[in-house]
Amino acid sequence: MAQNTHGFGQSLEHLSARATRWAGSTAAFMTAIGIVVGWALVGPVFGYSNTWQLVINTGTTIVTFLMVFLIQRSQNKDALVMHLKLNELVAAKRGASNRLIDVEALSEEDLQTLSQYYRELAELARRDSDVSKSHSIEEARNRHSQKLEFRRKHRAESQ
Repeated sequence: MAQNTHGFGQSLEHLSARATRWAGSTAAFMTAIGIVVGWALVGPVFGYSNTWQLVINTGTTIVTFLMVFLIQRSQNKDALVMHLKLNELVAAKRGASNRLIDVEALSEEDLQTLSQYYRELAELARRDSDVSKSHSIEEARNRHSQKLEFRRKHRAESQ
């Protein structure tokens, strides 16, 4: 039974991912415009009746209700992906504090304390140097070369 739920859950996830991608497309926008124009054009046929108005009101309410969940799902996934990428960077960077991994689980007070710490670091960095000295093209090339060399050494050691 658990597999059916898992399969059903996967199907719903797949469906919501496809709906989210489609809802942000040009085709979806053009479809929405077509529906509104079509609704407006048939207004005279129905004498601009209450039923005619109710059709568009009901339709837009249902679409809005469903879109709230699709948007929230998309934002939750994007936030999780961002947290995972940042966690990977923190975990991989020598000298970085591992306490920042899963920082989103900290209390609001702890987050404010960390925020003050990083604001102070930023202020010290602003006083210390200008960006062109700390983020040059040469530095980027040097870091890239160091990473390639590290990977080569790591592969050679693991073989």
